[in-house]
Amino acid sequence: MTSTTLSRDPANFNKPPHISDSEWQTRIKLAGTYRVFALMGWDEGIYNHLSLRVPGTEHFLINPFGLHYTEVTASNLVKVDIEGNIIGQSDWPINPAGFTFHGKIHQQVADSHCVMHVHTTATQAVCCLESGLSYSNFYAAQLWGRVAWHVFEGITLRSDEGDRILASAGNKQVLMLKNHGPVVIGATLAQAFSLMWLVNRACEVQLATCSMGKPLTIAQPVLDGCSRDSMNLDPRFGAGEDALAAFLRLAERQDASFRY
Repeated sequence: MTSTTLSRDPANFNKPPHISDSEWQTRIKLAGTYRVFALMGWDEGIYNHLSLRVPGTEHFLINPFGLHYTEVTASNLVKVDIEGNIIGQSDWPINPAGFTFHGKIHQQVADSHCVMHVHTTATQAVCCLESGLSYSNFYAAQLWGRVAWHVFEGITLRSDEGDRILASAGNKQVLMLKNHGPVVIGATLAQAFSLMWLVNRACEVQLATCSMGKPLTIAQPVLDGCSRDSMNLDPRFGAGEDALAAFLRLAERQDASFRY
């Protein structure tokens, strides 16, 4: 099974001396994933966030506020503690709205090593629907039983909303913020990416289907089986490692500057 470790820098020759090898590889993969999001059209200017735990620590990496996703690199990712305080030196701040609920999730949800939030048109449109996500297509079926909802409270700047978001999420890996957009929680970067892929594709297909007519229904036993059998999310099958590795290679072929 393919690893998401990028192999062209085996000696970490461009790694700053104060950063460990494991943190540097984590930085490269997260910065590369920001580039993948830009390639997918999942970026939102300088806004939205992917946060990832630094292995073996209670610190997290998040995008520098003010840079487009195509400008994010391994070295300019910002390291923060659970409260969002910047660790070490950074030329950039972070968006306070970005870590308000990310920090709460990282702190209190087991195996919440990666949290992603987007505002893509399709996902936000479904979040604005009174009926919500329709479990009527191949992608949505894999999310059956994994999705929770949270009522819109405005821009997520207040830490107390982080507690309410956490309560709404419960034990679900996908939280649809009503009128706003999705949040996904992964035990790994690859698993979170796979969840976000499924959410985006499910919403895109739902909108396309509803523009033509009434969606076909899927029986609950079939939905149960699809959610249980999804290789995209199952750690036994890599939980998306191969898929993310392929997209990282694509991003690297287009612009490898994220590695620096």
